[in-house]
Amino acid sequence: MTDRHVHVRISGKVQGVWYRAWTEQTAREHGLTGWVRNCADGSVEAVFSGLSSAVDSMLAACREGPPLARVSRVEAADCDAPAVNGFEVRRDGAP
Repeated sequence: MTDRHVHVRISGKVQGVWYRAWTEQTAREHGLTGWVRNCADGSVEAVFSGLSSAVDSMLAACREGPPLARVSRVEAADCDAPAVNGFEVRRDGAP
């Protein structure tokens, strides 16, 4: 079992539709750590860290999102492990 860390950008109708709260809940259900936040360009940015299979499942879930979302693109790139415990929703644009 290998850990994987990914930086993700989700585009489409993903703000104002509970995407961040859904992401936090879904990531915790998958046993992932990391964070999620809104971006000024209307996208949502996240980092997921955990078992590779759980990260893959989370990325698949992000392509659907919550019921009101309309996801047009999910871009993911490997990254360093996030320096967080648990999973958090960050303020818009917060580092």
